[in-house]
Amino acid sequence: MKKILALVICFVFMGVGSISAQTETSVLLKKHTFELGPEISYRKYKEPDVMSEKGIMYGLVGSYTYHNKLMLKAEGRGSWGKVDYSNSGEINNIDDYMLEFRGLGGYDLLTSKTVTITPYTGIGYRYLNDDMAGKISSTGAWGYERESNYIYSALGMMFVIDLGNNWSTVETIEYDLFLWGKQKSHLSDVPGYNDLSNRQKKGYGLRGSLTLQKKGKIVDVEVGPFIRYWNIKKSETEIQTYYGIPIGYALEPKNKTTEIGIMGAIKF
Repeated sequence: MKKILALVICFVFMGVGSISAQTETSVLLKKHTFELGPEISYRKYKEPDVMSEKGIMYGLVGSYTYHNKLMLKAEGRGSWGKVDYSNSGEINNIDDYMLEFRGLGGYDLLTSKTVTITPYTGIGYRYLNDDMAGKISSTGAWGYERESNYIYSALGMMFVIDLGNNWSTVETIEYDLFLWGKQKSHLSDVPGYNDLSNRQKKGYGLRGSLTLQKKGKIVDVEVGPFIRYWNIKKSETEIQTYYGIPIGYALEPKNKTTEIGIMGAIKF
């Protein structure tokens, strides 16, 4: 976790360190901004001492932002790809997709002619579907579909730095407080077992990004790296049955997800 936190903080200081190269032109935040663009990332999910999955995800992000000292933002993200599972044997090319929706609000603080800082907060929902149904591992273990649902509160800061000549950087650093989660395991994909729905209560997320922007006559263009990290504690237990007969209790183990990628977008 310390390495992830260090990487997130690094995004901010990489940008702040460029202030010495700024001109005297102030950053102009448009009152209304629409943003749309692709992203690609490497995602690794791990349940320590249990299992892991990793693979490449391809995504699309869209948002609308309002700035007038007050900042309001609505954002949606979707990504999809194939991941490889390893533990009880191996299963490759598992279909994964993720959806995330966020509503944010903040306040723009012009700290100098070239730097704007926007502290913000908000609420987010993240859904992940990992579909191993119908797949059998190299050691004969059956796969099943899994659904993750997170609701979290975001607390972050955005730094906009004018570099002059229509160039600027935007850095964000964010802490996500995990509020509620539910893990749905479709164990009925395996003959005899019942489906499980485990409540999750504890965890947190971290994320950061650094983008370089070029202002154009019609649209602005941006590109840059990002990192997202989740650390979720073990869930509550549910009764596990086999052909209707209770055989014990099952839970969702503690898990960590790390996603590192690069995004591009146009703004208009």
